[in-house]
Amino acid sequence: MKVAEPTVERLVQYYRLLEQLHEEGRKVVSSQDIGEILAFKASQVRKDLSYFGEIGKRGVGYHVDKLFEHIRSILSSPRVWRMALVGVGHLGEALLGYNALRSDKFGICALFDVDPEKVGKEVGGIPCFHVETMTDVLREQNVEVVILTVPAHVAQSCVDKIAKSETVKGILTFAPIPVVVPDRILVYSVDISVELEKLLFYLKQANDD
Repeated sequence: MKVAEPTVERLVQYYRLLEQLHEEGRKVVSSQDIGEILAFKASQVRKDLSYFGEIGKRGVGYHVDKLFEHIRSILSSPRVWRMALVGVGHLGEALLGYNALRSDKFGICALFDVDPEKVGKEVGGIPCFHVETMTDVLREQNVEVVILTVPAHVAQSCVDKIAKSETVKGILTFAPIPVVVPDRILVYSVDISVELEKLLFYLKQANDD
């Protein structure tokens, strides 16, 4: 079943909200409640959630724990994904400090860089290897997902080393250029400048209305 990207993005937001409600001990939540908190229409919430199977009751709402587990099972399999991060510069270090990447779903087990001040040491408790050893280390550590935060001019060469490992299934790249990968690897690009341009466009539209 192919799911549209905006739907997946909303599912992630539902998941984060439900995780918070779960931790607060809340038992039931309605589509109206979810919509008001996340600034979605209640009808959109109901449509998204019913798309993956009806688990709420009209007039009652959704059981928080049940819906939380349901969405978690949709978003990923119940295991830790072995991950690596390539490029331990300002952005890379910021991502390492992001609590969401230190959950029961993500496990960053290796870092890669060329900086002699970092290579051979631990950064945030994670060992840092030289980029030139990346293919072998990824294979040995059975890494399936790589986060790429390197300058544009070295992005493709890093991706080539990643592809040779044959264990990596997905790459999240912050490099502001397209990269070429084998068909077996899924690439998702995050171009911050594009996201900023989108924001400015919508701000302009709002001001013009």
